[in-house]
Amino acid sequence: MANHSNWAPGTFFHLHEEDPVEEYENFKLGMWIFLATEVLLFGGLFAVYFVMKWRYPDLFLAGAAQLNALLGTGNTLVLLCSSFTMALAVDAAQRGQQKKLVWNLVLTLAFGTVFLIIKFFEWKAKIGHGWFPGLNLDIFFSIYFMTTGLHLLHVLVGMSFIGLLLYRAVVHKRYHEENFGGVEIGGLYWHLVDVIWIFLFPLLYLI
Repeated sequence: MANHSNWAPGTFFHLHEEDPVEEYENFKLGMWIFLATEVLLFGGLFAVYFVMKWRYPDLFLAGAAQLNALLGTGNTLVLLCSSFTMALAVDAAQRGQQKKLVWNLVLTLAFGTVFLIIKFFEWKAKIGHGWFPGLNLDIFFSIYFMTTGLHLLHVLVGMSFIGLLLYRAVVHKRYHEENFGGVEIGGLYWHLVDVIWIFLFPLLYLI
């Protein structure tokens, strides 16, 4: 049986000899600052999108018509479900519900995998029509591949993070009522991934 007193109350890396509560608060603050920089990054990309759309409305209209709104909608629903299961995982960690935590982390990874599969077929279709990243693309598809590619990278990072949480939850039984910080931080990052896509989806597929 793990000794919970060595971990209390919510640390993640356990690298420093400091008050656990203070360590948790500092780590959480650092994550919020990191998320703010991510918002600024995508905010800049969104600004480029609106400027280019204003200058080349016909190109954006024609480009958007080539996207599969059904696949985009499917991916939106998948990520919304993954956000819900991740929230359940955080709640389970805070309540010390080990089985519920593990299953919701597994479901979140499963939804992330479905997102990747859908995106693979979507990109494959575009490449099959000659729209390949970096090769004579018009402005719309340059922005499309840049924004969705960067978002895809964030999905992969988030899934790796959740995979680490799942490993620690299953092998080390690490997360419980007094040590849930890692799961909470992972949830914050994953929700950012979802929010970014919620903005990308209407901009690229619907507007």
